[in-house]
Amino acid sequence: MQADTRRISPAGMLLVTAALALLSMLAFMTLGAKGSWAFILSFRGTKLAGMILVAYAIAVSTILFQTISGNRILTPSIIGFDAMYALLQTVMVFALGAAGANAVDPRLQFVIETAAMVGFSVLLFRALFSGATRSLHLLMLVGIILGGLFRSLSSFLQRILDPNEFVVLQDRLFASFNTVNADLLGISAVAVVAVTFILWRLFPTFDVLSLGRESAIGLGVDHHRTVTILLVLIAVLVSVSTALVGPVTFFGLLVASLAWQITPTASHRFVLPIAVCLAIVTLVGGQVILERLFAFNTALSIVIEFVGGLVFIFLLVRGSAR
Repeated sequence: MQADTRRISPAGMLLVTAALALLSMLAFMTLGAKGSWAFILSFRGTKLAGMILVAYAIAVSTILFQTISGNRILTPSIIGFDAMYALLQTVMVFALGAAGANAVDPRLQFVIETAAMVGFSVLLFRALFSGATRSLHLLMLVGIILGGLFRSLSSFLQRILDPNEFVVLQDRLFASFNTVNADLLGISAVAVVAVTFILWRLFPTFDVLSLGRESAIGLGVDHHRTVTILLVLIAVLVSVSTALVGPVTFFGLLVASLAWQITPTASHRFVLPIAVCLAIVTLVGGQVILERLFAFNTALSIVIEFVGGLVFIFLLVRGSAR
């Protein structure tokens, strides 16, 4: 596969993936469209905007996390964002009941969830990635342990929930790309644009960071400061995506692995936009297939998590075989 992709220039591969992304978006907006176009554009446009935001946030955050960690199997979810989201949802339903949780303003809930996840990550980074303690591996290890703690607490509370409330909670714990709240798109877009602006200022350091800590320091990059800023920005992107549609553990790994595999160069100038285009193709194209071929017989998030899980196992087996 590598031999085939190297025949295509990085710019050519970017054009191909961008064309596929545009085709997926066009198909989503037009296939099976009947009735008033004003309603269709509003209804489908909201879902399309939500999927594009999620695709962008997850693709960028995963690629950058793999860059600073120096490992192409890891994703930001390893720090425990998904587990914390599940715990927040469980606590809300446990404390307020199903009716009370559904009555909470979605915008308020979005802000609380995003602030909690970003606050958790900032505290974790300050405690484990500052001063004399600057081990990224220790940070990830503690994230895994805390993620396990969050899952255990969620499981305990779920066991003592009323069965009817548990059904409501289960629906909240699965990512849904078909019910994007239009009121949350504006807040999400502002957060993503702000993060993108800061990332653009740091863009020249991405390729240098991929060389490793010692090499980056030797080339004049303030490694600790840059990595800390990137970790916080990654936390914002993952938090916004998770609060908007729900947790998607293996989606980032899926698109990042494909991007690294098909891009003829390791330059972030091409890898990042190609990863974003692949994420859009996966989400939007997958939604078109489910809507038109399977008539919503299954949730897109389940399919993505299944395929992403297989990719994760493949990468682990391939890595252990080397």
